[in-house]
Amino acid sequence: MRLAVASLVLFACTDAQAQYPWGYGQYGPPISPHASPHAGPLQALQSVAQPMLDAHNAVRARLGLPPLVWSPELARVAQDWANNLISTRELRHQQNNRYGENLYAISGGTSSPAQVVKLWADEARNYAVRTNSCAGVCGHYTQIVWRATRDVGCAEATDRYRQVWVCEYDPPGNVVGYRPY
Repeated sequence: MRLAVASLVLFACTDAQAQYPWGYGQYGPPISPHASPHAGPLQALQSVAQPMLDAHNAVRARLGLPPLVWSPELARVAQDWANNLISTRELRHQQNNRYGENLYAISGGTSSPAQVVKLWADEARNYAVRTNSCAGVCGHYTQIVWRATRDVGCAEATDRYRQVWVCEYDPPGNVVGYRPY
């Protein structure tokens, strides 16, 4: 059985630094000695679009929310940022991003779109609908189910050490003082 360590981060419109299980520059074991430095936009649009959209919309359907629509433009933004995160060995949100953004990274393995969205959606247990508050991390989940959000675009990039997923949402969610649904 392959052991994979995932790190998951949402900064809720701040520039807070992520906490990593080990220091940067010291990644976990390589994914593959032949892994490409990153994925191209065409690959992201073709192989990620439908599974990622289906996973997001399954979460929204459980709450009776309208389905999201795949945005090639948001997917391009996500691909550019995922490539940047791989090349700079960082995991942080874009500054001054006009979109909502969820990030996910795994070292020593890979994750499917369904696994990534499930991890984010599992944060629902931390969200209290009555008080509109989180007990722990729930911002990835609330972005997925933000009623006003209509479009999503996601992409992934990999290197020998890790895989990074980025999803962009328009309009963005997690607006302070408002409820997701």
